[in-house]
Amino acid sequence: MLSLKQIHKTYYPGQPNQQTALIDINLHLEKKDFITVIGSNGAGKSTLLNIVAGDVQPDGGAVYFRDREISSLPAERRADFIGRVFQDPLAGTAADMTIAENLALAQARGRRRGFRLALRAAGRQEFSRALKNLDLGLEKRLDEPVGLLSGGQRQALTLFMAVMGSPQLLLLDEYIAALDPRTAEQIIAISSSIIREKELTVLLVTHDLQQALRAGNRTIMMDRGEIILDVQKPQRDQLTVAGLLDKFARVRGRELTEDRLLLQAR
Repeated sequence: MLSLKQIHKTYYPGQPNQQTALIDINLHLEKKDFITVIGSNGAGKSTLLNIVAGDVQPDGGAVYFRDREISSLPAERRADFIGRVFQDPLAGTAADMTIAENLALAQARGRRRGFRLALRAAGRQEFSRALKNLDLGLEKRLDEPVGLLSGGQRQALTLFMAVMGSPQLLLLDEYIAALDPRTAEQIIAISSSIIREKELTVLLVTHDLQQALRAGNRTIMMDRGEIILDVQKPQRDQLTVAGLLDKFARVRGRELTEDRLLLQAR
């Protein structure tokens, strides 16, 4: 489904603030793989997702999607087969537009004149039926501005919009980190249902080590631009958070000290 070969990326090369973000990354995803990505701040997680999405170009290496090299393909072209949800619930929707208008924009992605067609009566009925499955009452609020929604409702809508048009790969970038625990569990349940139904391949970046070991079928840990651990089922099922931290210490010769990861682990 997706292959990254010898990917490396350095920001501000040759300058005093030069930062090496990725070092010769090799990663292969099969269809329906669900990989959780963990690592401390600066490990390279977001850069990895940005390169897959096409928002950042690597300095070297190649990105392949279904055996087709897409390294030079711009992000807007990759949106036909890649969906993405960001950490900020406000990032994926237009606050001043209605729910129906936001959905029409998502449905029209990559199509000519799709926006007006989607807003017709038949399109609105389709939106209403689909939103009902989220069980958030959004199907009754199609004409309300998205800015009136709660953070959880807005993130659910963003998730729904990200998978419109049937992408094959879904990127989740700490998509529940800004939500309260109860709402986060609700969004996890919604996303799990969508992922199963659409048989999506998923890359999930998270700081929550429990979620990293619970979600999907494979966990990779990054540190200073490198993938240092790659654990798959069934071995991952036997791994605890303490065991994961111990593996990090043995591989890197130091303890993982990033506060946010350790707080999530407790």
